[in-house]
Amino acid sequence: MSELKYKRVLLKLSGESLMGKKGFGIDHNVLNFFATEVKKAHDDGVELGIVIGGGNIYRGLSAGEQGIERVTGDHMGMLATMINSLALQNALEQQGVFTRLLSAIHMEQIAEPYIRRRAVRHLEKGRVVIFGAGTGSPYFSTDTAASLRAVEIEADVIIKGTRVDGVFDKDPEKNPNAIKYETISYYDILKKNLRVMDLTSVSLSQENNLPMIVFNMDIPDNLLRVVRGENIGTLVNI
Repeated sequence: MSELKYKRVLLKLSGESLMGKKGFGIDHNVLNFFATEVKKAHDDGVELGIVIGGGNIYRGLSAGEQGIERVTGDHMGMLATMINSLALQNALEQQGVFTRLLSAIHMEQIAEPYIRRRAVRHLEKGRVVIFGAGTGSPYFSTDTAASLRAVEIEADVIIKGTRVDGVFDKDPEKNPNAIKYETISYYDILKKNLRVMDLTSVSLSQENNLPMIVFNMDIPDNLLRVVRGENIGTLVNI
């Protein structure tokens, strides 16, 4: 094991990232790649909690366009996160990583109910903990769920895996001249209206002095390098 800068982390993954080159659902090559990267960090001694979105299956925010009431749409989105969480749990266990899936909505046949002390105990025992169903309440995104769970488990940092190398002043996938920030404050993220995480998530992280690192999850070993303290991605300061 190498020396770790961050011993306990909350990894946030988007549901869309699981699509890979597909237009919908789960690309099993991407799923297995993520599981491999998580295993590397876990084997290095990191206590890992994971929150994954459900946008590859269903987005509650777009429910209104389909005539679905917002609360119902958000509940459908929470169930989508559980599908992704189960898939990730399965991929990790196939690689020999002990995991626990904790759900903010009671569904005892497939997941433990979320209890903070139980989650912390699982982490202490070396299990990867996947937090499903968001916060369990409508009107809150999985970004907010990630910040909330990170605060509750007393994580050292939130690590947000994306398809780009950090936080930029413009969308680097659309603007080749976009400038990357090496470090940036939560205040400046709000001031510049950068779409890193939603407003509630940013405020919750800022108020609880929780730093965040935004990095490219698609590059092999990047997650491991981040938890070891290498200068990867963008550090979001308090």
